[in-house]
Amino acid sequence: MAEPGEQPAEVTDDADEAASAIDRFFLGLAPWSRHVALLAAWTAMGGSLFFSEVLSWAPCTLCWYQRILMYPLAIVIAVGILRRDAGLHLYVLPLSVLGGCVSVYHYLLIKTDLFTPPSCSIGIPCTVGYLNWLGFVNIPFLALTAFVIISLMMVLSRADAPAADMAEAGIARLGAPDLAVLGIIGLVVGAYVVGGIVARG
Repeated sequence: MAEPGEQPAEVTDDADEAASAIDRFFLGLAPWSRHVALLAAWTAMGGSLFFSEVLSWAPCTLCWYQRILMYPLAIVIAVGILRRDAGLHLYVLPLSVLGGCVSVYHYLLIKTDLFTPPSCSIGIPCTVGYLNWLGFVNIPFLALTAFVIISLMMVLSRADAPAADMAEAGIARLGAPDLAVLGIIGLVVGAYVVGGIVARG
């Protein structure tokens, strides 16, 4: 019988098992964390282009700032994976964290009265809301989600032990991780093209 204030053995075992399952999940994800970040970056880039070029939703100034921080990530992460660059997180995280901050500000600007809307001399006001899924999901929220995923995956990639030897591996041979890069890019570009055809058809 458990002493007063002491957790029953069953509860402790369940908590340990849950923590162990979470650890196993993240450790299993670590070798592919860079590819998850790549998928998030290309999906965000393709989605933003779909909104503006297919649906003709003109981006505001803050949308452009988020694009400026997101679009390079789509290329940088892909090149970093192909080069097995162990320092990839060092030049991805500054862009993704700053992009996340801009997205949070943009989201709060639309959804709350915490900030005075910036004056826009030309173009679309930064408080315009093209989307409002479930009452809280809008374009800045989608961008924030992508930036957060990219940032977390870059941090998680440091848990992948073989990453320390990536810089020496170079690009001498193509393997499954390299083909996955091409597959992710092809998948997102294909989805963008098909989505554009369907939306305009």
